[in-house]
Amino acid sequence: MVIIVTKLVHCFHLSRRYGQYTMNQEITKVSEKPPFDRSSSQDSLDELSMEDYWTEIQNIRKSNENRQEDQEVVVVKEPDEGELEEEWLKEAGLSNLFGEAAGDPQESMVFLSTLTRTQAAAVQKRVETVSQTLRKKNKQYQVPDVRDIFAQQRESKEKEAPDGSESQSVGTDENKDQAKDGQASSLVVGEKDLIPLVPEEAPASETDINLEVSFAEQAVNQKESSKEKTLRSKGDDALLPSFRLPKDKTGTTRIGDLAPQDMKKVCHLALIELTALYDVLGIELKQQKAVKIKTKDSGLFCVPLTVLLEQDQKKVPGTRIPLIFQKLISRIEEGGLETEGLLRIPGAAVRIKNLCQELEAKFYEGTFNWESVKQHDATSLLKLFIRELPQPLLSVEYLKAFQAVQNLPTKKQQLQALNLLVILLPDANRDTLKALLEFLQRVVDNKEKNKMTVMNVAMVMAPNLFMYHTLGLKSSEQREFGMAAGIAHIMHLLIKYQKLLWTIPKFIVNQVRKQNTENHRKDKKAMKKLLKKMAYDREKYEKQDKSANDADVPQGVIRVQAPHLSKVSMAIQLTEELKASDVLARFLSQESGVAQTLKNGEVFLYEIGGNIGERCLDEDTYMKDLYQLNPNAEWVIKSKPS
Repeated sequence: MVIIVTKLVHCFHLSRRYGQYTMNQEITKVSEKPPFDRSSSQDSLDELSMEDYWTEIQNIRKSNENRQEDQEVVVVKEPDEGELEEEWLKEAGLSNLFGEAAGDPQESMVFLSTLTRTQAAAVQKRVETVSQTLRKKNKQYQVPDVRDIFAQQRESKEKEAPDGSESQSVGTDENKDQAKDGQASSLVVGEKDLIPLVPEEAPASETDINLEVSFAEQAVNQKESSKEKTLRSKGDDALLPSFRLPKDKTGTTRIGDLAPQDMKKVCHLALIELTALYDVLGIELKQQKAVKIKTKDSGLFCVPLTVLLEQDQKKVPGTRIPLIFQKLISRIEEGGLETEGLLRIPGAAVRIKNLCQELEAKFYEGTFNWESVKQHDATSLLKLFIRELPQPLLSVEYLKAFQAVQNLPTKKQQLQALNLLVILLPDANRDTLKALLEFLQRVVDNKEKNKMTVMNVAMVMAPNLFMYHTLGLKSSEQREFGMAAGIAHIMHLLIKYQKLLWTIPKFIVNQVRKQNTENHRKDKKAMKKLLKKMAYDREKYEKQDKSANDADVPQGVIRVQAPHLSKVSMAIQLTEELKASDVLARFLSQESGVAQTLKNGEVFLYEIGGNIGERCLDEDTYMKDLYQLNPNAEWVIKSKPS
């Protein structure tokens, strides 16, 4: 049901000034809130007051009236046809499918061979759009069709078959048969023993988040149940599902657990998967092209996160979250999270302006008097910091994609999309968002005293994260009112399910493993050819290579290295119940003296090499299961880099 906005629409006027809102006239009764438009896929908030949301809009306006600094407004030029798709291919790591590198697509062949059918379709759709655009522009080069690349892969694999290597052709009838009966075609090459993208049995519970199967493939094969329809039509917090991640014996992989080279591959796959999911569900995914904005190169407010972190790292090496952001949260918590109306009640606008100026002058000198900052002033400063970032915390490129999450049919799919979007955020944005959401959850944990439920907090924070107009994005008044409930709902999901959102789906990690396996195989084959050409004995090389991998360790036993502990190496027998936490405990039990201060939370067991670059293991990882997945890995105990 669509509710037409009739009341107070004319009172509000969207302004580009400071990228926020102004009003044509004062509102004397905030409780006279406007009704709002909502889509059929959005939580109904009919029983929830939007008062906090509109009050926050009014507070933002008052704050802007007392800020003197004008931000340069950048009007975004509509991208040319095919331009966004070209940017998309670059972001997905497939830039060599077009342009001057189009004649040598070998680098992308391994990557493409690991894609699911829906991922491959998403890539093919963008490649064809770019190809058509370039032909229209009479370019000298032509973008190859994805099907042509897959054909090259088949030819390549057929040529390699006489050498004894097993091949699995991509896009063949055999693969299409695998896609029947609700199973996705994995389009993979390489080790057949790796866990497939579609397990035999998916988690049975509707509140389980299945990380083993491509989200887009799940969307293709799943039909909405009547229970899901009921859940999505209720706005009460108590009825929001308690989604959970089923235990994975090979260990849950969280953002920050992988080495940079593998994380880069994860981001490429996450973008393709997100696009495939939106394509399957019929949602338009418009990635905003990044633009250059004139920004300050020093200071605290209106400064890019990367610049802030460069400043901060000179003071505190290894800093990943802006120091001013950390300090503001600390100051709020010092005042007690039980304060009623925390985050909702604003500080005095004139006082906030003066505090901003004083902070700019004294923060890095260490002479600012934090005792003078009242708790509500600190919350206002925190929200102001977020609003005045030159680029939104949710990033220019993906802000629209975050907003579009409200249009996905089910909450489970909304969470899946948010999971992929969190992975895609730049490191600085993702780390800062994580610190913010953890703080907001601590506020919600004290809701009995501060009267701030998760929905109250979402209502207050949504305008600060989602209402971003400094890029000249056109938006009608009614559309903004219609979006109000939607973005508050997304903010609600971000807060409530944040622990799930920082997990890298297993199917993506497995795709990375397959890429690494295939790359190693090609590299190894190339090395053998080189050695043979140089007249080395091939049999001797293979024997040395085999012995190096075996490292004289008996079958069923792993050797764990701990170079920074007193016991630097230990052979450990694998059993069905042996976990990563057990391995750590064996090493730490033998530490003495200063080393006794070490705790499991300070050192971790790592899986290094084989079909992964480097992966920090969670304590519940079953070592035998992981060993079977990656038998050529090394196992090292060390601390996590800051």
